[in-house]
Amino acid sequence: MVAVNAGGNAPRKRPEELRSHQWYGTDGLRAFSHRARTRQLGYLPEEHLGKPVIAVLNTWSDINPCHVHLRDRAQAVKRGVWQAGGFPLEFPVATLSETFQKPTPMLYRNLLSMETEELLRSYPVDGAVLMGGCDKSTPALLMGAASVDLPAVFVPAGPMLPGHWRGEVLGSGTDMWKYWDDKRAGLIGDCEMSELESGLARSPGHCMTMGTASTLTAAAEALGVTVPGASSIPAVDSGHDRMAASAGMRIVELVHRDLRLSRLLTREAFEDAVTTVLGLGGSTNAVIHLIAMAGRAGVRLTLDDFDRIARTVPVLANVRPGGQKYLMEDFHFAGGLPGFLSRIPDLLHLDRPTVSYDTYREQLAGARVHDDDVIRPRSNPVAAEGGVAVLRGNLCPDGAVIKHIAAEPHLLKHTGRAVVFDDYRTMQRTIDDPSLGITADSVLVLRNAGPRGGPGMPEYGMLPIPDHLLKQGVRDMVRISDARMSGTSYGACVLHIAPESYIGGPLALVRTGDSVTLDVAARVLRLDVDDEELARRRAEWTPPPARYERGYGALYDRQITQADTGCDFEFLARPGEVPDPYTG
Repeated sequence: MVAVNAGGNAPRKRPEELRSHQWYGTDGLRAFSHRARTRQLGYLPEEHLGKPVIAVLNTWSDINPCHVHLRDRAQAVKRGVWQAGGFPLEFPVATLSETFQKPTPMLYRNLLSMETEELLRSYPVDGAVLMGGCDKSTPALLMGAASVDLPAVFVPAGPMLPGHWRGEVLGSGTDMWKYWDDKRAGLIGDCEMSELESGLARSPGHCMTMGTASTLTAAAEALGVTVPGASSIPAVDSGHDRMAASAGMRIVELVHRDLRLSRLLTREAFEDAVTTVLGLGGSTNAVIHLIAMAGRAGVRLTLDDFDRIARTVPVLANVRPGGQKYLMEDFHFAGGLPGFLSRIPDLLHLDRPTVSYDTYREQLAGARVHDDDVIRPRSNPVAAEGGVAVLRGNLCPDGAVIKHIAAEPHLLKHTGRAVVFDDYRTMQRTIDDPSLGITADSVLVLRNAGPRGGPGMPEYGMLPIPDHLLKQGVRDMVRISDARMSGTSYGACVLHIAPESYIGGPLALVRTGDSVTLDVAARVLRLDVDDEELARRRAEWTPPPARYERGYGALYDRQITQADTGCDFEFLARPGEVPDPYTG
């Protein structure tokens, strides 16, 4: 699809109306200095004066395999900016590598959002192209850009190519968990694992399952901040280069039309993003990130919104792990997100603008599905309701979530004996201890893994199944925690329990041997212990010491909010005006 006149009939900005004019266009000493230093960079006056200055925020890094190709894609973005008459400047920003960064890149999502906001606010830029895709980079970039409210276009990093091993098509993450369990069960050995190391992730790009990365970039496209169809283009496809150039061209037009993110990131846009995530069978992580993104845009999005919308939208994307078969390249060539959304137009708000069109209705015009097994018709859904359920109960008074379409159905209504682990390291060390008496009916409980306790709410929520049960063929159990789990994961894992145990949430009061009940249909997670006993335990509970005594970690510990409100920093999430800097 070709972009049209997004921004309506608004008059184009005159050069003196550009934000960058404050730095370059006046007669004062500071403007003289800015022009002189731009000559120092090697640029001619006619290359930049009077033109929209576009910041290209690039999360490329040598240690981020999801983004390792973005150094090249930035050149395509710049090409598009130049073609449209703008002046691009590339800014390296923090890279959040899901693969390598410890204790979790979630600890640093808000740091990247701060960097994004402050760079865009403090430099002479009129608009931005945001380049990311690995799980936390998409929300971080959009949170920061929403806070400063300039025109912006998001360029998704794109999924990697499918993995291959001995005739099987592999999904990154999802098949890692599967084959690791097979190794622990004694079904495969070191030779097979060595081959899998080379076959699981075979190109640049983020996970090619419907994990967190694909879910969040699809949400960005649903919000209307990417060019049409951008979120599913494989990272190494030449179409990805063309998409990046198109984004560079679009941002110049958006600056001329003054189409800011606040015009796009509306209540209706976020409801459509939630609908999209649920209909894709997407990652539970999207719940936290979309709530945080909405908050930065001044929109109050809650767990109740997710649960309400989940009951209205079917899962139509047959993409692993929520689906059974396909990967993101299949999804792309089956029609991508435009094709998917063309099957649920009645569930969307179609009269809102996007970066490319005056209305989403125009953007979806002509979209088609080319494979009914990859993107199912509504008469044959993967699941009748959205892929994430919100739970309530005395264990999670502020909510918890479960990706129930990725769990074994018999576990969705279950009562079992709790086996409690106080931290992840202890769990790793003792999970196979026979003295714990873990059976297939047990409920594994992990605490102190939430936003403050983790710290950073790591992806610990898919607790491993003990070796002796794997060898018996058990592949799923009920597991509950205040942690998150990878969007590539699967299983009956209750996540994001709020408030977290580290600050005295009810999860802190569970003891091994307690009875725990999960009932997804009733949206209930309950500790079967009477209120009097829980009150006694609470009186005995003492808060643990802070994880950090100084540095960014200490700031994080003081400012982080709970999972149900998006894990943003309180001082960033609250409303308030921030003036543009004085440039004279």
